[in-house]
Amino acid sequence: MRGRTPLLTASLVATALAVLPGCGSPPALRGAPAASATGPSRDPGEFSREVDVGDGRRLWLSCKGSGAPTVVLESGLHDSSDTWTLTDTRPPVPKAPAVFPGVAAFARVCTYDRPGTVRYTNPPALTTRSTRQSGKRSLGAMADDLDRLLTAAHVPGPYLLVGHSFGGMITRLYAQRHPRKTAGLVFVDAFGTDMQPYFGARWPAYLKLLDNPGTPFDSDPAFEKVDIDGAVGAVRAAKPLPKVPMAVLSKTEPFAAPAGTAKALLAPLERSWPAVQQTLVELGEQTPHLLATGSDHYVQLHDPDLTISAIRLVAGRIRFGR
Repeated sequence: MRGRTPLLTASLVATALAVLPGCGSPPALRGAPAASATGPSRDPGEFSREVDVGDGRRLWLSCKGSGAPTVVLESGLHDSSDTWTLTDTRPPVPKAPAVFPGVAAFARVCTYDRPGTVRYTNPPALTTRSTRQSGKRSLGAMADDLDRLLTAAHVPGPYLLVGHSFGGMITRLYAQRHPRKTAGLVFVDAFGTDMQPYFGARWPAYLKLLDNPGTPFDSDPAFEKVDIDGAVGAVRAAKPLPKVPMAVLSKTEPFAAPAGTAKALLAPLERSWPAVQQTLVELGEQTPHLLATGSDHYVQLHDPDLTISAIRLVAGRIRFGR
């Protein structure tokens, strides 16, 4: 990304996933993961642990900071929570803080690992912190997981939901299903429901690429795969979004494409993206649309300060409206 030299051990994953909205291993990442459950912490409310969500399953959750509304960070397709605790910046954007600790300075903030998502360890690996799942997952099941997790962990709501890429679809459906638990929304270069017409007959090929992007994990039954068409249908069939404060952050640079990616797939992807972002803006009233100038799809990594500022802005509007 941005022409930087990726970490050698992560380069295969990075180039294979970077083109896909909702997934990818960003190279040259700085910062540190959230503190472990057993590590020292100056914040008595800080924890990172596995939470029992029923049916013999556990999801890894990390929370930090204090103050309402509680901010929930939802990663993109195939991404673990690591994308909120790391940065990849260049001047004048500061290297620190990353989004997770930056938001913790003014609010309670939580993030978690969905099953089958990529940890940015050395070398990269699928998370072992959340119970493995196999097969394609529905958007409804993913939104249900989020609700069960927040309920089981006694995370206080209502929530300011922040979704990157496909994570925006998860937070969107959650808000439609749980309007009383939703205080606000921030979409970070988020996936939308109006992309298919731009692809035409190439849509099935794009969906296949999303599920099989060419990583070492593609053949692992636990690697996160999602029913995209079903997800679009679920959002369209659900009740309208609640009238809450929102913000949209969007990239200005092209998706980083791994070598060999067909231009026939890249061209409609780039054509569709501005329309997708505008549709998200139109979901709310007086929704600010912030352009992360010079950033590709990973706005939270390349412009963490801008992302933090957007979250702070929406949090302020939520508090003002109470």
